[in-house]
Amino acid sequence: MTKDKKNKSLDSASGHGLFSSRHIGLEVNHQKLVLQTLGYSDMSSFIKDIIPEDILDNSKLELDNALSEEEALERLKVMASKNKIFRSFIGQGYYNTFTPKVILRNVFENPGWYTSYTPYQSEISQGRLEALINFQTMVSDLTGLEISNASLLDEATAAAEAMTLARRVSKSQSDKFFVDEKCFQQTINVIKTRAKPLNINVVIDSPDKCIDEEYFGAIFQNPNTEGHIRDFSNEIKALKNNGSITIIASDLLALCLIKTPNEMGADISVGSSQRFGVPMGFGGPHAAFMSVKKELKRFLPGRLVGASVDRHGKVAYRLALQTREQHIRREKATSNICTAQALLAIIAGFYAVYHGPKGLRLIAEEVNRKASRLSSALKNKGFKIGSNEFFDTVVVKTGDKTKEYFKKALDKEINLKKNQESLSISLDETVTEKVLNDIFSIFSLEKNDEGDLSSSISQDLIRKTEYMQHPVFNTYHSETEMMRYIKRLYEKDIALDRAMIPLGSCTMKLNATSEMLPVSWPEFSSIHPFAPENQVTGYKELIEELENQLETITGYNKISLQPNAGSQGEYAGLLAIDAFHKRNGDKHRNICLIPMSAHGTNPASAQMVGMEVVPVKCDRDGNIDLEDLSTKAKENSENLSSIMITYPSTHGVFESKIKEVCKIVHSHQGQVYIDGANLNAMIGLCYPGKFGGDVSHLNLHKTFCIPHGGGGPGVGPIGVSKHLKDFLPGNDSESLVGPVSATEWGSASILPISWMYIKMMGGIGLRKATEAAILSANYIAFRLKNHYEILYKGDKGLVAHECIVDVRGLKESAGIEVEDIAKRLIDYGFHAPTMSWPVAGTLMIEPTESESKLELDRFCDAMIEIRKEIKRIERGTLDKKDNMLKNAPHCAEHLTENNWKHGYSREEAAFPLNSLRENKYWCPVGRIDNVYGDRNLVCSCPSMEELN
Repeated sequence: MTKDKKNKSLDSASGHGLFSSRHIGLEVNHQKLVLQTLGYSDMSSFIKDIIPEDILDNSKLELDNALSEEEALERLKVMASKNKIFRSFIGQGYYNTFTPKVILRNVFENPGWYTSYTPYQSEISQGRLEALINFQTMVSDLTGLEISNASLLDEATAAAEAMTLARRVSKSQSDKFFVDEKCFQQTINVIKTRAKPLNINVVIDSPDKCIDEEYFGAIFQNPNTEGHIRDFSNEIKALKNNGSITIIASDLLALCLIKTPNEMGADISVGSSQRFGVPMGFGGPHAAFMSVKKELKRFLPGRLVGASVDRHGKVAYRLALQTREQHIRREKATSNICTAQALLAIIAGFYAVYHGPKGLRLIAEEVNRKASRLSSALKNKGFKIGSNEFFDTVVVKTGDKTKEYFKKALDKEINLKKNQESLSISLDETVTEKVLNDIFSIFSLEKNDEGDLSSSISQDLIRKTEYMQHPVFNTYHSETEMMRYIKRLYEKDIALDRAMIPLGSCTMKLNATSEMLPVSWPEFSSIHPFAPENQVTGYKELIEELENQLETITGYNKISLQPNAGSQGEYAGLLAIDAFHKRNGDKHRNICLIPMSAHGTNPASAQMVGMEVVPVKCDRDGNIDLEDLSTKAKENSENLSSIMITYPSTHGVFESKIKEVCKIVHSHQGQVYIDGANLNAMIGLCYPGKFGGDVSHLNLHKTFCIPHGGGGPGVGPIGVSKHLKDFLPGNDSESLVGPVSATEWGSASILPISWMYIKMMGGIGLRKATEAAILSANYIAFRLKNHYEILYKGDKGLVAHECIVDVRGLKESAGIEVEDIAKRLIDYGFHAPTMSWPVAGTLMIEPTESESKLELDRFCDAMIEIRKEIKRIERGTLDKKDNMLKNAPHCAEHLTENNWKHGYSREEAAFPLNSLRENKYWCPVGRIDNVYGDRNLVCSCPSMEELN
């Protein structure tokens, strides 16, 4: 057999030559076995019984043929090589940085960190929660404000969140918000987008003018867009006397040296942690932050990690104040909690741990010293400088020679920020003497060793308070200790590298190594988001190809990759609908119909766009109640803006009347928004852009393999039909909506992951993945149906890509609630499915196509064994209060206590299945006391004294 024939034989016989066979966990023979178990002879007849006939599309998905991993990497390498890696000193919130190699290898490139989920199950998230509370402590210490959140999407959206927070809590009745004209331009642009639908009047002017009128809030940038630093104490005092909430956009590295927002009297500080070890990556992802005075802690948007205790009194971490979460508050939500960059916050926090306060100060002083040397040399040469008070940025007045100096810099492969008659140069920790000399040579400067802190930061602006005194920032400074600390934390957690994460709607699928590798390539990671266009040809090619692929996959006319999270995608989609109506003169159309089963993010996003939410009932099978929909649409016909639909439904079913739902809304001139959270059940089988959708957001961090990273990064692009393509978000002046993220392509550096996934799967592979995901969910439902009630099914008794297990009756029969089952699953080594959503007291299970039959069976075995444990309680052989479910999870420390007094054995607690003896996950803490944590809120690295 020749080599070619051999390879062809392998491909056709078992698919071993295709990436899809590695991605799809259910092998071909196991798929046949599962189909037979469900009563089907082939996949085609199975799928026909699940997806409504009028939307099922059996035509070939028109994508390129699948590439092998090596071929895809080679093609992407060629594309990446078209990017030019210049040394960028453009600044504006984006800086070169060194990612310590111990963090790069052990965090950024470690699936134990990047495949974990948002830490809603706190007991199996202690590692990432500790890493995030380190981040919060670092931010609070550097800004001087008591409470910080666990990250936001980028600095610009953090500023917009701060504006809406200010409006909620300000005592002023004004509708005006003041913006320092020297804020970063991208921050100003995003603030304006967020303000428009909320009828906030944004006033952009010099800080000296902020006391001329009354404002409910104000934001200042320090250092500002020109690098100038100043004390805003007087302006802040005057504003606060009028009831304003004051905000300072800060630079964390600068705060190692300069006066803090708290010392100036600010209520809120926002900014980016990008320069703490996170590459620029053409704009993202980067972890933004928000810190506030303690009086505002219960209004803080996003996630907040707090310390509590477990049932044994041990310190344990959890997400605090969870009643703010949008699934609970729905249309009353003030922001969307899915606005975090957890993985990047973790990296920035570890950067601070590794360097410690002394190390950070040394870095900051060295950056400032080099900037001072540059400023001094320029002045000695006769140049005029924009400001003598600066941290890292020197603005040199170049007049009519600006273009000449700018070109000289480009000839040396150096990027500077060009203004009309000046050049801005922002230095960073990566600047060596050689690089500094290259900058000097652009302006024909003499080598100058002068320059110190006192020359560019006046005494009244120098920071005098200590920071980061907690032991965690003063212990792990050797690589050995840092490596062990990182390992100690990630071993506390359950991520995809350890077990299946069966979260309904969250699609925790394989993040293949070949997809992840390009993210670290300097051709992608080292590019400044405002680099000249001729330096980012490769990025533009990648983006265009990915957009075209997603258009084909969804059936939409145009895709925007700007939204850097699913929450931003929802927001952008609704902004497009709102702008479309207003362009047509229908400014009154503000009613958004949302089924009761919808994602909690949906009403939260509608509220952010200024829409009024009208709920639509669902029938007992979980489908949209067509009669109620028709009534609500008719009642609100004149003012109807849109409907938000999740499809397949959040109940895990392909609703058979979806086209009729779309038709009803369209008949009243409303637009149909289809939430793409469940797109993993549709690819290659049906197309939202073809069966009635006008706009959808997609979750690249779900369906297209970008890892969740502990709750971010993400990308949430939107696809729109032809009539909405003019209303996509954008940073240019021609955009009718404005930007929703700081940079044009949001989290650009992780787009190669999805590009690789689509290229390696091809159209056939993507369809097979969808089929396998649906098959896996139905297999789980089949195996569990004799032990638990499966709550919702389609017309043929089948589910879509997820199933809902109803455990509500167990409370009466055994005193067991859904949380008890979730915590007991930890003892079996599993992350729990989605709890109590969309129906309280249920578990929503989504296996994804990535899991093997072995893993699916392992999960089902665990669920079945737990049901047997519950039956023992029902029969009275186990106590209702003292049993392995109520006491779960069982940590090793508890299991080895001398005085074991439970009515079940240690072995039953730890090893309910024999398979656990070979591969046991040991939970680091017992069940956490959430009420205690909220009553005793501690959101920075705690000491035991604070918790007792």
